[in-house]
Amino acid sequence: MSLVLVPLTLREANAFVLQHHRTHGLVRGCLFCIGAVEVGDEAICAVAIVGRPVARRADNGWTAEVTRMCSDGTDNVCSFLYAAAWRAAKAMGYTKLITYTQTFERGGSLRGAGWVVVGASQGGSWSRTSRPRVDLHPMQEKLRWEAR
Repeated sequence: MSLVLVPLTLREANAFVLQHHRTHGLVRGCLFCIGAVEVGDEAICAVAIVGRPVARRADNGWTAEVTRMCSDGTDNVCSFLYAAAWRAAKAMGYTKLITYTQTFERGGSLRGAGWVVVGASQGGSWSRTSRPRVDLHPMQEKLRWEAR
């Protein structure tokens, strides 16, 4: 099996995420989106959405974040897209690419693409008394990964 990169709009990537992601929904904005298809097939088998870091302290102008990675289960496609997202981000001038996983996720796709765990986030709610939010995401601790 060979995989090929395809450029995607945010609308196309979000449609795939809504259909296949087990915990998260739409992304509101992005820097770029890429997808993967198997050679000889036109159906997208995975998408990566890369944007500015969600955590404002990480948003230094030189860091980007993979805010969604979603696949239909095709072998090795997530590693393929994590590596491609890092190459694209570097080509655009970014010096760091990060993402987060839940602590129970093993991260094999990230390790396969050369990423390393650099720390943990506390998790929790984005809602504050001064700016109430409805939390639609998992709120437990997460592992922070960085492309190398």
